[in-house]
Amino acid sequence: MNIFYFALIREHIGTSSEEIDLPTGIDTVSGLISHLETKGDNYKAAFEHSDLIRVAVNNEYVGLDHKISNADEIAIFPPMTGG
Repeated sequence: MNIFYFALIREHIGTSSEEIDLPTGIDTVSGLISHLETKGDNYKAAFEHSDLIRVAVNNEYVGLDHKISNADEIAIFPPMTGG
């Protein structure tokens, strides 16, 4: 699966994208984020407010309970501000 990080999330993690194999038993966006948080303090900081982030799966915004698979392309955006 390809994951793309944007703005502040990208800054915390230190890369704009990565390819991972989805671990067995993880099949939702929230499960993926929980898994990513275990990869280190930089990931934990990036997803500190995971309830406020926006996620797109295959170019469509989805909720944290959305089902995912290794074939998906995931884009993760921090909370948006401004007008």
